Amino acid sequence: MGGGAPVVVQSMTNTPTTDVDASLRQVRELARLGAEVVRVAVPDMDSARALPALLESSPVPLVADVHFDAALAMEALEAGIHKLRLNPGNIRRAEDVERIARRAAELAVPIRVGVNSGSVPGDLRERYGGVTSDSMWAAAERHVAMLEKTGFRDIVLSLKASDPGLTVEANERASRERDYPIHLGVTEAGTPLSGSVRTAVAFTRLLDRGIGDTVRVSLAGSPAPEPVVAWEILSALGLRRGFVRVVGCPTCARARLDVGRLAGRVEGALRGRRGRLTVAVMGCEVNGPGEAREADVALIATPAGYLLFSEGRMVRKICEDELLPAVRNEVDRLLAAGRYNQGGTS
Repeated sequence: MGGGAPVVVQSMTNTPTTDVDASLRQVRELARLGAEVVRVAVPDMDSARALPALLESSPVPLVADVHFDAALAMEALEAGIHKLRLNPGNIRRAEDVERIARRAAELAVPIRVGVNSGSVPGDLRERYGGVTSDSMWAAAERHVAMLEKTGFRDIVLSLKASDPGLTVEANERASRERDYPIHLGVTEAGTPLSGSVRTAVAFTRLLDRGIGDTVRVSLAGSPAPEPVVAWEILSALGLRRGFVRVVGCPTCARARLDVGRLAGRVEGALRGRRGRLTVAVMGCEVNGPGEAREADVALIATPAGYLLFSEGRMVRKICEDELLPAVRNEVDRLLAAGRYNQGGTS
């Protein structure tokens, strides 16, 4: 994490951590969809004591999200957690933070100092005139100083707001002030559509400047879309290409098939497949052949029927009920051939 390493995709479970089976199912599903790190809530001691069972079977590193109670952080460390997330707004006693830092250092566990705009300490809000990039950074700096006092340096910074502009300003400030890895996110971003848009705005402005080492797209509801959206953002920015990408033409009156519906079905059928491969779904013959030559696999609707292209060449005509299996089979064939870096995520 950090330095020249690729940007890491993170998500978070919304199952009770005490329900180990449900949490493991969700962790595995998030990992299948592209999450490389998963955070779990540790709101009480029962949740902390469930961590060993989760850690034993998790396919990816887990982060313990701890608030208010330093004892929960200590329990998570003893459980073998891979990383801690602490909020400076609600664990403020220096002796507690220093105790956590000393044990984390002994176990080589990094700590994320996670500042949310909604939990900036009151004295800092008063000093800086509300929740601003200055008050958010002051909260982070105060907590970082406690950690650094013990000699602890394995720190990740995270400053999140529901407003993309404030999120950008706060992380720009953090990047200037300290040379620690930065975790990006827009907190309380919203529903899958609006939350994805707000997050993409903030991520683009920051990642284009080289700010950000891990990312989470925080969406209301199921966390399943979070890693998918994160990968789409990173792919669009040219930073990561780990999963098959599906593109489709804008729908107009020339379309000879329901492009939106078919593209969505293709995307769902191919979700989780790793490889630097692009699939195009095109509704007519105007741009279809040209796009087919650019894509690795393409479906095109023409006056002569539906055509399947692969690696720039027309493979065959296909019937309407063959569209989805034909694309899926062709993608799987190309991935199996090994030319599209199926296992890579860089």
